[in-house]
Amino acid sequence: MRAAWRSVRDDAVAERSLGFDLMTGWQKLVLGRPDVSFRTLPAFSKGGRERYGLYAGTREQFEECLAQASAAGTDVPLPARAARAYLDVCFFHPFDDGNGRAALLTMAFVLAREDVFLDEVGPVQVQRYADDPVGALSLARLIHVLATAAAHRRQARTPYP
Repeated sequence: MRAAWRSVRDDAVAERSLGFDLMTGWQKLVLGRPDVSFRTLPAFSKGGRERYGLYAGTREQFEECLAQASAAGTDVPLPARAARAYLDVCFFHPFDDGNGRAALLTMAFVLAREDVFLDEVGPVQVQRYADDPVGALSLARLIHVLATAAAHRRQARTPYP
């Protein structure tokens, strides 16, 4: 995961575009597998309690959501865009395994593209349901707190001229 975290930061600094192909590189590092692709079957999680369907346009719709979350020049606040990217990965469930980690890395990438670098990698613990706007707002608030704290720590380490 740490190698993927470094790759996310490097990709953000290099101003690469967020898309499934970029995420695939991170996922290969996370899973330690040479081949990772978009899932080809419906996915299940939480012991089968949650099902993620699949249709002909799923990947294209996912790519569109990623583009919207990482678009420059939008009036949508950064924490909301990062939360959306995180939730889009969770709800599209693009990989056969490791989607929670992929969501975290995607969120970090969206933040890093705006020069907000989180100091640590770890699970985000917020209830997230597709039809729960309060849960999504809670996630955006948590991301705002994390991003603000990271910016303050970074500022404290930067000497004054």
